[in-house]
Amino acid sequence: MAIDPLPTPPPEAKPGSGNLIPKPSGPNKLFAQPDQHFNDFRDDILRDGYAVIKGAVPRARADAYAESMWTYLETFKNSGRGLGFRRDDPSTYTEPHLPVINEKGMCSGYGVNHEDFAWSIREEPGVVDAFAQVFDTDDLLVSFDAVNMALPGRKDLPANKPWPHQDQDPAKPEFRCLQGIVNLLPNGPDDGGLIVCRGAHLLSEQFHREFAAHEKDPVFRWTTEWYGFSDAGLKWLEDQRDGQGRCEWVKIECEPGDLLVWDSRTPHYNLSPSGDRARFATYTCYMPAADASQADLVRKKAAFEQTLGTTHWPNAVHVRDHNTPLKRQDGTTCPYSADNSPRRPVRLTERGFKLTGIPYIATATT
Repeated sequence: MAIDPLPTPPPEAKPGSGNLIPKPSGPNKLFAQPDQHFNDFRDDILRDGYAVIKGAVPRARADAYAESMWTYLETFKNSGRGLGFRRDDPSTYTEPHLPVINEKGMCSGYGVNHEDFAWSIREEPGVVDAFAQVFDTDDLLVSFDAVNMALPGRKDLPANKPWPHQDQDPAKPEFRCLQGIVNLLPNGPDDGGLIVCRGAHLLSEQFHREFAAHEKDPVFRWTTEWYGFSDAGLKWLEDQRDGQGRCEWVKIECEPGDLLVWDSRTPHYNLSPSGDRARFATYTCYMPAADASQADLVRKKAAFEQTLGTTHWPNAVHVRDHNTPLKRQDGTTCPYSADNSPRRPVRLTERGFKLTGIPYIATATT
């Protein structure tokens, strides 16, 4: 795997080892102090549980990343010849012409998590710096998350039914994770995208305290770091509406290059395009490197070296099992399922390499 060489370790490196010691979050980490006020997007997160950071990626580069994703689909595998998908031919918007993309638009496999465009977006200064402000540290890890390539008019997938959830363990009610999406195509009311329950992050602890003992119909949880809202839970949220926008479900509209961020305690889900435009986006989530254990970092290193994907948790709580085949809707295995290689070897900037977590691994654990 080709990686740009790191320069001499900076002063914060551990003496004699060359291993970086991450700086933990500082006193201005979001939710660390009462009555915080920043006069920027962080105030939106504090109040609403989400924010839109306009132009975090310059428009020209956002357009180039979208073009790279279209090209990725048109040249997918088959020695770069593609499977017949053409962006200007909606009749090719079907599974035989595409990688496996689920009804929610997500693609995670084939090494797509480590394609050039995915890593370049993760390294964008306007994206990384936003998370550094939120956590009050520059020493961050990034997730190897999925990309979203939701194409309009697909009839070969099941309906994308709302799946309101929060991506955080209810037993850990404090602010722990900020999720992100870099939007790459114009995203209006008919173009799919993120739906959030405004302000509900501030009610998360109360909600789970009241529901923990008596929820009669809990939604299946595939991991502790996930909670799905049942009909009773959604009714509880609805009852909290106050006429000031709290607990209203909001469809976020945005432009190419906008960064959408939300507190993981905020209930949310996504919609597929209902018009004639695609939705392209990458999931970008960062956390302080100091919050990850050495075991987390070693697991994350293995995922990077094997170009495997993770969920949005940057400490690689879950890594895609490359032995689990990617299935098409007819139940057959995608013939490219076992190929986890991106089109080109991963090349990173110095900052990008730090985001993998590898420089923070102690010598004794490598």
